[in-house]
Amino acid sequence: MDGRITRRPPPGLCLIPREDGIPRALFPQKTAEGYLEQARILESSGGRFLGLWATGDPGPQILAAFLLREGLFVLVLPLPEGEIPRSFPSLSPFIPAANRFERTVRDLFGYTPEGLEDLRPWIGHDLWAVPPLTLPPGSPVPENPEAGRSDYPFVRVTGPGVHEIPVGPVHAGIIEPGHFRFQVVGEKVLRLEELLGYTHKGVDSLFRNRGISWGARLAARISGDSTVAFSIAYAQGVEQALDFSPSAGVRSLRALLLERERIANHMGDLGAIGNDAGLAFALSQFGLLRENLLRNNRQHFGIRLLFDLVIPGGVRTSLEDEAILDLLEENRRLTEEILELQKIFDDHGGLQDRFQNTGVLLPEVAHRLGLGGVVGRASAQAWDLRADHGGDPYRRFPPALALAHTGDVAARVRIRFLEIQESLSFSRALLEHLPEHSIAESLPDNSGPSEGLGIVEGSRGEVLAWVRLAPHGIIEAAHLQDPSALLWPALEMAVPGNLVADFPLINKSFNLSYSGNDL
Repeated sequence: MDGRITRRPPPGLCLIPREDGIPRALFPQKTAEGYLEQARILESSGGRFLGLWATGDPGPQILAAFLLREGLFVLVLPLPEGEIPRSFPSLSPFIPAANRFERTVRDLFGYTPEGLEDLRPWIGHDLWAVPPLTLPPGSPVPENPEAGRSDYPFVRVTGPGVHEIPVGPVHAGIIEPGHFRFQVVGEKVLRLEELLGYTHKGVDSLFRNRGISWGARLAARISGDSTVAFSIAYAQGVEQALDFSPSAGVRSLRALLLERERIANHMGDLGAIGNDAGLAFALSQFGLLRENLLRNNRQHFGIRLLFDLVIPGGVRTSLEDEAILDLLEENRRLTEEILELQKIFDDHGGLQDRFQNTGVLLPEVAHRLGLGGVVGRASAQAWDLRADHGGDPYRRFPPALALAHTGDVAARVRIRFLEIQESLSFSRALLEHLPEHSIAESLPDNSGPSEGLGIVEGSRGEVLAWVRLAPHGIIEAAHLQDPSALLWPALEMAVPGNLVADFPLINKSFNLSYSGNDL
């Protein structure tokens, strides 16, 4: 199964196409019953659940996002003002991926998901005496006096020879913290369970009562390796809220920056995956290629990792003819070198022995979890916003959809190689046909409250943004989401049956963001 729609979405859910990408709209629901019914219809219509979040006073709401081939649908359920405790119907009984999102809402806002069986804390680790987003912005959160007195209740496997291996949250490498609890027999993993939330920063609350420009800087820093993807999604949300469409030149420059970020991330991943499988040559070669690309970023865009170049209303960069010629020459060299490295990977027997049938995520499991991105496409899930809803300029130069069916490390490696080649081909077409472009335009003022959505295909999958503006461009509320929030549970499904020693390789083939998950 590849996640395709089995029937059309319900009547009354109408989306308007946009030049800057996928059609997207909010659909308010009057009752909890209506919210639950529409969620069931969207899920049964082949829609992928993308995420769920909440807002506090004033105007408490639950919002749930679904991606269909027709566009992005966000259901909005208002909650009673002044009524405490507040509750909402859980989607987890028929959408398993909603579990951690609903637990996060419970931890942050104190809203109760009715029907959710798993009531363990997720983001808060029982550290707070009260849900922090019930307090006014900037208020200190009182600590739970019982914090640290009980262990997180991991699910444990029992039986002869079963033992437990805790890993993290602090790791040997220079990486973000996350805890992994393995239940094993000998060297074989029976079960893996994660506990994240150690990099929780209160991002949603940091957006509140800020200006649009300040919000753009925050969005760019949610997950540093996806700064362009987050910046574009945030900009799309603001621009939709203000009924503004960027020029064709701006859209092309944004797409070029996004593809350079994708290429850099995929090259870094391929080098690290090869190294974890015993081929140090891969780390040095891909490291060199990535470093040269980042230096070219510095030369032509002013910054290595492309922070703050995408802003609501436009971009902060432009390209002269000489820079375009230099980037085209870089593109030609990279295309040849990536093909040579792919041949080395394919012909290396020891590497393929480690990759094949390791960390298998079955297509039916990927479909049930609603996965996209590299992980989903490696498990036969045919979703890529650039191919499905790319808008301009992806509509002019449509990239081919990279797809594999085995769902193992080898498939995730193959997808990355294919996507680098497609990104290089697309970037070459952009550079050869770059429209006349202004750097940025002034955004219109909004006299009343407004909302907007953004979504973009980042290097891991769909990055989602929702922004609600008060008059005169003040952010009343916002939520941005990395695809890692959906992909971390998939990692738990791919590890059992493998050896403990294979976990670093499987984990690297997913390469998920802790920071993007622990908002």
